[in-house]
Amino acid sequence: MAGSGERARHWQYAELPGVDLLRARYVEKKFVRHTHENFVIAAIADGVEVFHHGGADQYAGPGTLALVNPDTPHTGRAGVPEGWRYGAVYPTPGLVAEIAAETTGIRGTPGFTSPVLDDPYAVGLVHQVLRAADEGNGLAADTLLRVAVTRLLRLNGGPLPQRPVHTAGAKVAARARAVLEERMAEPPTLERLAADLGTGPFALLRAFRDAYGMPPHTWLTDARVRRARALLDAGTPPSRAAVAVGFTDQPHLNRHFARIVGVPPGAYQRERKNVQDDGAGPLVPSGTWHKRQHARPWTPKAAQNPTRPSSGTPSESGWPSGSPVSPSE
Repeated sequence: MAGSGERARHWQYAELPGVDLLRARYVEKKFVRHTHENFVIAAIADGVEVFHHGGADQYAGPGTLALVNPDTPHTGRAGVPEGWRYGAVYPTPGLVAEIAAETTGIRGTPGFTSPVLDDPYAVGLVHQVLRAADEGNGLAADTLLRVAVTRLLRLNGGPLPQRPVHTAGAKVAARARAVLEERMAEPPTLERLAADLGTGPFALLRAFRDAYGMPPHTWLTDARVRRARALLDAGTPPSRAAVAVGFTDQPHLNRHFARIVGVPPGAYQRERKNVQDDGAGPLVPSGTWHKRQHARPWTPKAAQNPTRPSSGTPSESGWPSGSPVSPSE
């Protein structure tokens, strides 16, 4: 990304097991339709991100968070010429469920109800998590992550919708997905897949899109990148990971990987091997968020939440009531 003003770091910190971390500035980057196994909590520092989610474009500017539940299709791109800069954490569904059970009254599987939340204080917490991970402060990173997730669930949380009753189309889509997972490296054509499942190509296409929010070929690319990530995490070289998941070669993997994960597979693997990279400093200067936490953030009308919870949900200090720490600590 040299020369374009774009930069990104995607890594993990050993004291936050299973939680992906990201700092990035993108200008021309366009994320194709994809999903994540974990929650996405993206805190916007500068610029504007636009992401298609739930059938509409969502706008997230400074002081807001882009929030995406697991396995929810979405995209991503710049909403202004200068792009956008942000930090993100990706907690696992298990961790979010654990936090929700301990600190909220949400029943069922917890998730976020709105994809954009105007909350500069929570934005600051996310960047403090990243800073603590950079500094190797496991106690602070774990504490701040839990406080941030608690606050977001209290302001913008609720039970995720129950899975719909399996119709005939949904069952066909599930069977098609199972075939694609099993034959990821050598998938059948749409016509052959439909014939093997006893349906027509367009009927299968509609059923799959209804069930998973994207057509089979888009879902397959997303699934290949997910599997490639697992292989890279296990130490498999990118060239071997590419062939193993069905890409023709490493450049083919590079192109799709960067369009979904945000960094090339080689850089991704290097950072995952070196979770304490002393040479990679924070993209957000020290103290920035404490100075801005009470500033009014930019939010376009399209992104405003008419049902935004009142400020009385957390404690008067802005810290979730019942937290193990306070802002002064």
